[in-house]
Amino acid sequence: MGSSRFPGKPLEPLLGLPLVLHVFERCRLCPDLERVVIATCDEEIRVAARNHGAEVVMTADSHPGCVDRTDETVALIGGYLSDDDLVLMVQGDEIMVSPAMLSAIARTFSASDVPVVNLVSRIYKTEDHDDPNCVKAVGDPNGGALYFSRSAIPSRYRLEPGQPIPTYQQTGIIGFSKAFIHRFGQLPRTPLEEIECIDMMRVIEHGLPVQLVHSEQETIGVDTPADAARAEAMLLADPVTATYMDMPE
Repeated sequence: MGSSRFPGKPLEPLLGLPLVLHVFERCRLCPDLERVVIATCDEEIRVAARNHGAEVVMTADSHPGCVDRTDETVALIGGYLSDDDLVLMVQGDEIMVSPAMLSAIARTFSASDVPVVNLVSRIYKTEDHDDPNCVKAVGDPNGGALYFSRSAIPSRYRLEPGQPIPTYQQTGIIGFSKAFIHRFGQLPRTPLEEIECIDMMRVIEHGLPVQLVHSEQETIGVDTPADAARAEAMLLADPVTATYMDMPE
């Protein structure tokens, strides 16, 4: 609720439903997930989620990032999980998360021995590539993450005007093994993690692998009021929305 760029954004109504509850409902549609929980440190979110019928876990308000909050959540409620079970973290502002994206994470996690799998989505607008609120991701030919940055990577400086370049943004949709998310919480924070303000850089800087899953579907993390207006239009155009709520006339 204390977002510096958009105070109160988790409860911002989009098409009449608070942002975080859109994310909750879209996650519940994925058949590969056994349990969907809202983790928060805010009483307002707890009340709204409980009134909606969602399971809620209250966490500390001192976490530097969302992965650290997820680590606490697993420690509080994940005693039934095995070390190699999937914990799938979805940030509460990933409004365009879809069941297909979550299933892709689950399949890749099951088929890989890499304990961290991060969804990245295609960037279609030059202004998003230049926007520091949009975290860019680059990977190797096998899908291993090389770097995440708020700068425009890869560079466009050698391209002809209008020449396309496939660019992808990191999403806050990340799968971990239970054992690894606990390990992440014990790793010291790293210089590039703090400079970029991107928690997955902690994994890379400690020499550990992150597997990328590419999606061609456009996503948006709601960071500003302008993002909320754009997200509302995207929700209206997305057929998944109508599966969990009555669409406005």
